[in-house]
Amino acid sequence: MSQTPETVPAHSHRVHCDGATGIRSTGGYAPSALGHPRVYLEIDDRGYVECPYCDKRFVLEGHHIDEPTSTGGQHH
Repeated sequence: MSQTPETVPAHSHRVHCDGATGIRSTGGYAPSALGHPRVYLEIDDRGYVECPYCDKRFVLEGHHIDEPTSTGGQHH
């Protein structure tokens, strides 16, 4: 069973994640018991980066990400 990570479009190579941005009503920074420590990440040549805490994937706008197949090399 494969779960696709939540994908967030990014406007910059540098992003941050605290795991709770989507549950805040104000969208401003405030610590949240439902999130994780804020981490700063940098998108590399692949065009995306994944948060090590919540697996949220930040994709640089204009990049298309091909998902790897989980069926041992079979292509569809």
